[in-house]
Amino acid sequence: MSLTIKEHSIYFLGIGGIGMSALARYFIAKGYQVHGYDKTSTSLTSQLEQEGMIIHFHEDVELIPAETGLVIYTPAIPATNSEYQFLIKSGVRMMKRAEVLGMLSSEYKTIACAGTHGKTTTSTLLSFLMQQSQIGCQAFLGGISRNFDNNLLISETSPFMVVEADEYDRSFLHLHPFIAIITSTDSDHLDIYGNHESVQDAFSAFSQNIEPTGSLIIKKDVVLPLQHLLECNVYSYAVNEEAHFYANNLSLESGLYHFDFNYPNGKISNLTLGIPGLYNVENAVAALAAALLAGVTPEELGIGLSSFRGVNRRFDVRVNEKSMVYIDDYAHHPEELNACIGSASAMFPGRKLTGIFQPHLFTRTRDFAVEFAKSLSMLDEIMLLPIYPARELPIPGVDSEMLLSLIDNKNKSLVQKTDIPFIFANKKIEVLLTMGAGDIDTLVQPIESYIKNTSNL
Repeated sequence: MSLTIKEHSIYFLGIGGIGMSALARYFIAKGYQVHGYDKTSTSLTSQLEQEGMIIHFHEDVELIPAETGLVIYTPAIPATNSEYQFLIKSGVRMMKRAEVLGMLSSEYKTIACAGTHGKTTTSTLLSFLMQQSQIGCQAFLGGISRNFDNNLLISETSPFMVVEADEYDRSFLHLHPFIAIITSTDSDHLDIYGNHESVQDAFSAFSQNIEPTGSLIIKKDVVLPLQHLLECNVYSYAVNEEAHFYANNLSLESGLYHFDFNYPNGKISNLTLGIPGLYNVENAVAALAAALLAGVTPEELGIGLSSFRGVNRRFDVRVNEKSMVYIDDYAHHPEELNACIGSASAMFPGRKLTGIFQPHLFTRTRDFAVEFAKSLSMLDEIMLLPIYPARELPIPGVDSEMLLSLIDNKNKSLVQKTDIPFIFANKKIEVLLTMGAGDIDTLVQPIESYIKNTSNL
């Protein structure tokens, strides 16, 4: 179903979100006027403004263009937002981001990457592999690709579109992919789903949307309800165990993994993944599998994989010197913390790991407090920032103090963002990890600059 828009002006309510900004970039590239609101000015919104979008950062209905033909909004916008309330009453056409993405993707052979963890890196790597091949693709990504410095790829000729399939608010049910990847179905977003079974049911419903002649690529240890009833082709993937697609003969050299990629009736030997992290080998296997099914050649896969530079805020190694290492990561779920901390420990054995973590959402902190504490106890030293509330109101008794009390580590403390300069002045730091999905990203550039300006690297 095509997306037709009255007039030529689109208004984005929450334009600074990573998924919203990719859509905004798409429409301005197609010649539309793009205006938007977001509550916070960031480096990303500054880039959008430089690309020609008009954005404001305080609620003001007078700044909404009268000629607006479509409003695209994110479910993160609270219902109490004055602009949201005004637009609802105005009668202008309003669509959720996921609805728009679903309609745009219906015009292409869509490859959708889903999963409670790993989908951003997997979809970005897949997009890079496709873009480096003769097939090409368009892509809407959930992170900024370091190869393209963008979260949007446009191709005028490719029939393929790669999208990150977001399970939040069941957004991914608007997609009907030709190929789908499911990396994980762990418990998350319980403020939406209520329990783990409902999360799994949603992923099962997503898999039912795959075209009957298409394919599902699913991690070997993930089993969906009603998976046996799927009409599409179903392939498993794994690392160090046999599956339809799997990696083996792994070796770690200079922080990067080398491995063999096995696929039905074939093998590509001695591949090199251009980013660190054992869990990223899993993501790479899924991306390689999807690219191969889409028609990318084995030769093109090998070249693309080694050239991949990753995604901003996904095990993003900002400083890597003998005196100090600094890694930033979007990890905001216990399993993601396990992967991030475990990978850092494997890369830098014997070195002290110091982590600064910003919990994201009161509900997530409440629901996974014990698991968060266990993950963070893997660090040699942990500092907690206050919980980033995002769309939520505080919950009595749920705060960083509560989480800190559960962490089994004597080297633990509560900090504010303004404390960070003093941390460097008073602590011996060997490997630093900043982790979280809130606004902790505003610390990344200052920390990196401070390290480079004050250390003899």
